[in-house]
Amino acid sequence: MHPQPLYLYGTNKEDGSPNFGLFTWFTFCWDGEYKIMACIGEPKLTKDRILAEGKFSANLVTEVLLPLADYMGNNSGHNPEKMNTPINLSRGKVLDVPVLNDSPLVYELEVDKHIPMADNSDVFICKIRNTQDVSKATGAPNLEDIVRAHNPVISVGMEYFTLQPVSKGPWGQWKDLNKK
Repeated sequence: MHPQPLYLYGTNKEDGSPNFGLFTWFTFCWDGEYKIMACIGEPKLTKDRILAEGKFSANLVTEVLLPLADYMGNNSGHNPEKMNTPINLSRGKVLDVPVLNDSPLVYELEVDKHIPMADNSDVFICKIRNTQDVSKATGAPNLEDIVRAHNPVISVGMEYFTLQPVSKGPWGQWKDLNKK
């Protein structure tokens, strides 16, 4: 069991039109600065375009975006008909990458390091060039309400799950287990 949030990665096809693929191997790391680490296995158009351009967007998938995400994740980017579906998108504010306007959290990423792995997997250590965080504009009073309002989707064992968050308190609250 490895719960992971879902992200739609946005890249530019060779003709400049948008392409999106669905991915879960996405996390944060420190390499002299706060960065994002993304791993893509298997040959895919999204990976080809990241290798060619060195940039992409990562758009958090919410319950509202799940039908689009599932469609994008289960149709090859090499299929010319894949992107013939209505998508509310725009261009990145810093990088020329497609972004999903309906995602509450979008990272515009520039590949800093590429690490080829065994079996056609590739790890990309990326500089965060911009973060579009619309959750700040929701007017929700606290983080729990923001997360609940956007309802991010996670993947566990080839199934989708939504979160029903309940805050368990801030960091440090549990640091002294021996005190009552």
